[in-house]
Amino acid sequence: MPEGRIAPVSGAPRISFEFFPPKDEAMDERLWNSISRLAPLDPLYVSVTYGAGGSTRDRTHRTVRRIVQETTLKPAAHLTCVNASREEVDAVIRDYWDAGVRHIVALRGDPPGGVGERYEPFKGGYANAAELAAGIRKCGAFEVSVGCYPEKHPESASFDYDIDLLKAKIDNGATRAITQFFFDPDVYFRYLDRVRGAGIDIPIVPGIMMQSNFAGLVRMAGLCGATIPARLFDLFDGLESDPGTRELLTANVTADLCHELSDRGVDQFHFYTLNRAELALATCRLLGVRPVEMAA
Repeated sequence: MPEGRIAPVSGAPRISFEFFPPKDEAMDERLWNSISRLAPLDPLYVSVTYGAGGSTRDRTHRTVRRIVQETTLKPAAHLTCVNASREEVDAVIRDYWDAGVRHIVALRGDPPGGVGERYEPFKGGYANAAELAAGIRKCGAFEVSVGCYPEKHPESASFDYDIDLLKAKIDNGATRAITQFFFDPDVYFRYLDRVRGAGIDIPIVPGIMMQSNFAGLVRMAGLCGATIPARLFDLFDGLESDPGTRELLTANVTADLCHELSDRGVDQFHFYTLNRAELALATCRLLGVRPVEMAA
């Protein structure tokens, strides 16, 4: 890395983190260890995912409620349209409000049969994230974030369709879009040019993946339509049994990506942590993000 590459604290970007609700006691311990280690970095918010078909509804709600009750972090609860009527989804929204949540990430969600299956709106439910955003805003004065795909949603016929749907989400109350992960900054900026050219001016926050298991990353990218550059296949080749080296490489790859984005004007990042603090901490350190006490 060239001398002076690491940004000073005063110029450090703002950050947010994504977690998923734990399935068992061991995962619960790892999650809360990660939250406690990342909280001093003063993220703008921390999001908590919502499983396919609402499969983690109760666990998501418990996790979000505990964040509200036991930390000073601002939670953003994920919510999907899958396998639920409008009345059921509205009840979840009201439960979040009663728990002190004021930020929801509105997503369509994956088909009940899994990614790759045909999506069919639930009868009597919200058809997509645009309708869901409107429903959320009717239930309360929530901040609403939504998702977007720099390389086009794999089910979309065209970028124009994608952008029209993003416009509909914004018309219905969304104030921020978080991207699917990507690895080439030009992918992000080409997409940004498209949405700005369409008159969309809300923040388009880059989603940064923190996955050091390269085989798992390849599977995830295939499902969501994200392109992995050939240089990363070369970089991680032969490291299947060397997790330590993969961790170091992942931190540097993600930091380099964020630096390139930052050099071109991006000042906010959303990290998909997979409930692990180490990679997020290392990447944030490389970006000049320090705990609040150190920055002061």
